[in-house]
Amino acid sequence: MDFIDINFENIDKEHICCAISDKKGEFQVSSKKTWLKDRLKDNLVFKKGDVRGKVFIEYIPVENAWCPIIADNYMFINCFWVSGKYKGQGIGSKLLEECIKDSKEKGKKGLIVLSSDKKKPFLSDKKYFIKKGFLVADIARPYFELLYMPFEESEVMPKFKNTVKEESIDEKGFVLYYSHQCPFTSKYVSMIKDYAKEKDIDLHIVRYENKVQAQNSSTPFTTYSLYYNGKFITHEILSIKKFDYIFSMIK
Repeated sequence: MDFIDINFENIDKEHICCAISDKKGEFQVSSKKTWLKDRLKDNLVFKKGDVRGKVFIEYIPVENAWCPIIADNYMFINCFWVSGKYKGQGIGSKLLEECIKDSKEKGKKGLIVLSSDKKKPFLSDKKYFIKKGFLVADIARPYFELLYMPFEESEVMPKFKNTVKEESIDEKGFVLYYSHQCPFTSKYVSMIKDYAKEKDIDLHIVRYENKVQAQNSSTPFTTYSLYYNGKFITHEILSIKKFDYIFSMIK
């Protein structure tokens, strides 16, 4: 399998793997591609397999990453996904090797990825990255872990900013933070917003619109994080059914 680098010339015609491409998902695709175009200006790299499937790795210099972390000259892996019939063929290893090679050539000190203590949806699999030589650099409650692969043993460990250490916020009711980093958020945030309005549920929605906002977030996962009365509830992108279940459990 060959790999394609997404750039300004091909982004409008290339399938970006994780996004739905039928007419119902057009806004999802456009919101993600708009986000990507802005990030390409920040030296984001999006490498994908030359297939119409979920085979890609997306990474960006840490100073431009949408995550509240402190690190010097590392590369941050936004998303890494190989699924379906492409799993178990060593394709993921090749993509990661491409990322390592590219990062070293650019003079980076290592790689960083956001994970969790146990395998969870939308977060990188800790077991996989530990197997590949990553180490745990820092943790943030309730389950987030910052993994890193230093290219030299003497490199200083990255860490989360203090903004995420409290695990709570001051606002009451439901508060949902999200960004267009994932194409699915545009659809499901809109659904939750309409449902909350219909049911008269107190819901405040905050979209991260730039890296400064995201880098000073109260949550490590700036793609999607839900709070209730100041307490972190979940990072999982919720359907109406799942949101309704959470609401029923706390009301």
